[in-house]
Amino acid sequence: MTDSAKGHAPILAAGGIVLRGNAKPRFAVVRMRREKAWVLPKGKLLPREHPRDAAKREVLEETGHDVSVHKFLGSVAYPADGRIKIVQFWLMRAIGPRGRELSDDVKAVKWLPLKQAIETLSRPHEKVFLTHVGPMALQAVRKPARGTSRVSRRDASKRRSPVAPATVIAMDYEKTRPNAFVKAVSNWIGARRAG
Repeated sequence: MTDSAKGHAPILAAGGIVLRGNAKPRFAVVRMRREKAWVLPKGKLLPREHPRDAAKREVLEETGHDVSVHKFLGSVAYPADGRIKIVQFWLMRAIGPRGRELSDDVKAVKWLPLKQAIETLSRPHEKVFLTHVGPMALQAVRKPARGTSRVSRRDASKRRSPVAPATVIAMDYEKTRPNAFVKAVSNWIGARRAG
C-alpha cells in the first residue's frame, strides 16, 4: 500500500457491547486515562486480525473480563485523526469475576443499567449507537431458553423487534466535509437497508 493510500484508508477497530448479570443486566463503560472520556470498550485491529478476535482481545484488556462473544450488533463510523474510523461491535457476556488488571490506558470500568450507561458515555455517536443496540442486547440476553415458554409463535413474533445490525455515521460538519469515502459508506448502508 502506498503512503497516500495509507493516509486515506480508514482506521479499523472493534469492540463489545458487554453485559454482565442475568436478572438486571449491566453494560460496561470504560474511562480512558488520557482523555478522561467514558467510552464503550474497543480498540484498533492488529494487522490481519479478524474484527471479532480484536473485539474480544480489546474488551479483555479494557474491562479485565473474559467474555463470550455472541451476535454482531453493528458499526459506527466517525472522523478521527483526519481519517474515518470504523468500529464494529459484538454483543458479549462477561464470564465470571474480573480476571486481569486493566490496560494502562483505562482508568476505571463501570457496570451500569442501559439508560445510565447511555447518559455516562462522553461521545455523542456512542450514545446514539448504544441507544439503538442496547435494547436488542437486552432482548438477546433475556430471551428464555428454547422450549421453556408456552407463548405461541404468533404472539412471540409480535413482540420481536428487528434484529438488523445498527450503523451510525457521526459527522461533525464544522470540522469535516463529506468526502468520497463517507458518501460511499452512506450509499452502501442505504443499499443494505433497501435489499
